Amino acid sequence: MHTPSVPRPEYPRPQFVRRDWLNLNGTWQFETDQGDSGLERGLLDRDLTGEILVPFAPESELSGVGNTDFLEAVWYRRRFTPPAEWAGRRVLLHFGAVDHDTTVWVDGTEVVRHRGGFTPFTADLGELAPAGSEVEITVRARDPKSGPQARGKQAVKYANHDCNYTRTTGIWQTVWAEPVPDAHLRRPRITPDLAGSAFHLELPLSANRPGFRVRAVLSDDTGEVCRAEARADLDLAPRLHLPVPQDRRREWSPEDPHLYGLRLELLGPDGEAADTVESYAGLRAVGIRGKAVLLNGRPRFQRLVLDQGWYPDGLMTAPSDEALVRDIELAMEAGFNGARLHQKVFEERFLHHADRLGYLVWGEFGDWGCETGGSSGDNQRPDASFVAQWLEAVERDYSHPSIVGWCPLNETYQKLHDRITQLDDVTRAMFLATKAMDTSRPVIDASGYAHRVLETDIYDSHTYEQDPAAFRQLVSGLAKGEPFVNAYENGAAYSQPYRGQPYFVSEFGGIWWDPEAAAEQSGSDRTVSWGYGDRVRTEDEFHERFAGLTGALLEDPDMFGYCYTQLTDVFQEQNGVYRFDRGTKLDIARIREAQLRPAAIEEPDAG
Repeated sequence: MHTPSVPRPEYPRPQFVRRDWLNLNGTWQFETDQGDSGLERGLLDRDLTGEILVPFAPESELSGVGNTDFLEAVWYRRRFTPPAEWAGRRVLLHFGAVDHDTTVWVDGTEVVRHRGGFTPFTADLGELAPAGSEVEITVRARDPKSGPQARGKQAVKYANHDCNYTRTTGIWQTVWAEPVPDAHLRRPRITPDLAGSAFHLELPLSANRPGFRVRAVLSDDTGEVCRAEARADLDLAPRLHLPVPQDRRREWSPEDPHLYGLRLELLGPDGEAADTVESYAGLRAVGIRGKAVLLNGRPRFQRLVLDQGWYPDGLMTAPSDEALVRDIELAMEAGFNGARLHQKVFEERFLHHADRLGYLVWGEFGDWGCETGGSSGDNQRPDASFVAQWLEAVERDYSHPSIVGWCPLNETYQKLHDRITQLDDVTRAMFLATKAMDTSRPVIDASGYAHRVLETDIYDSHTYEQDPAAFRQLVSGLAKGEPFVNAYENGAAYSQPYRGQPYFVSEFGGIWWDPEAAAEQSGSDRTVSWGYGDRVRTEDEFHERFAGLTGALLEDPDMFGYCYTQLTDVFQEQNGVYRFDRGTKLDIARIREAQLRPAAIEEPDAG
């Protein structure tokens, strides 16, 4: 596959755009550091021995390295020159995501450390990067294979296995630099207020300066809708209110994913803009009524698909921006109206495309990796870093209208007993922290297993029962307040009791269909091809099973949605609606037809 000299050239943060920036993707020096002894061996002070194409991880084909062994540590180096026109401004060096523990030096001076493989971080280079002078960036990323660590679906064995895939180490999202004045805007929070027909803005500032003001201008296709200003010398995060007149009001929805333009400015004492950022916003509301989850005040059945966000050549990094768009388009062609972005914090450009295409998504954290193998009553031990990394993800993605819910944990299976465990503490911390940061969206404490928080906004389960009749019976208890709940193999409870919250089956299906696989493959051999239950024998049998499973959920007036496993095959996991290369393997029109049957909860007398 042809790769341009600067791969992934598009601006990586489309909801907070500055005019001046420099993409630092491309060829970097690179060296593996298998024993994590590089600092002692002088790697900080010499050229590295190899090369890599950033932002692709060294395990990927697109990186030019393709080393899929365990990489305890890796080093990167490149030089760049801030343009002369950046004179008088500070240089911010941004990393979209680096897996997992990162240290960055500029000309030998440490400028930032960061833990977490899914979330962005920034180094303020201050006086270290004067305009017109070359500077050298060195990055070390450590990615140990043992110990609690938020890994998502990255395999902890050498090879891919079961539902775990090739690892991602080091830089895997865009690296870029941008200049800012000493006093500048930081990432805003944009909160839609549908009931009040307005947007509420919080505009964090790097510093308060006498005589400075902030201004926000909201616009649509016909021009300016409204504007607001406030002093910027008092509050660290000034707040602005942007009312939307009735004749300019358009609700964001899957049918009409309307986005208002939003220009944010920090004005100096002379009234001139010291810092300007372009953004956008969608006017929509998420609510709960009984067992229904509402979008803009109306029940909306969520026909979600599980999206792992993996690619054959780029692994966790999409090979192009077009590939991100195509994944959403493929899901929508099949009749899905959204996705659980599963066990991964997706690139922010994916959310941008979801915003503009009207695609509903649940933001999720890649929390797998806290399993310690200890006793069944204390086998999950996420630590404080899980909370910190998740809050970074929520902060990054707060303002995206496509996100309709948060899911910090997934399948943290651990049976309940009479002791409060580390899992209990961290689950509650992640739930409460999410609610504190965002009161506008529902939060599920953990998807599938181990609902440890009684007041979780949403309750769910995972089941891969393949027989439609048995599946229908399994999930039929909602009307009596007795939904299917995942339990430990001996019947011991994973979760606190159900209390009448909105409920959905957030993983089901996973129908095994790989027409080219050898018919004689052992059902226990999960290294070549696998799915859930017995593999269907024909495509017609697939469609019959798919229609039966989805129908059981669509027809339940107490079910607010579902999430089908999964959008694409991923390596050995051959249970996708599409192939791993996004090629077609099923009659998509039949899948769409099965899904677009009316949903009972959307009927006027439901809920």
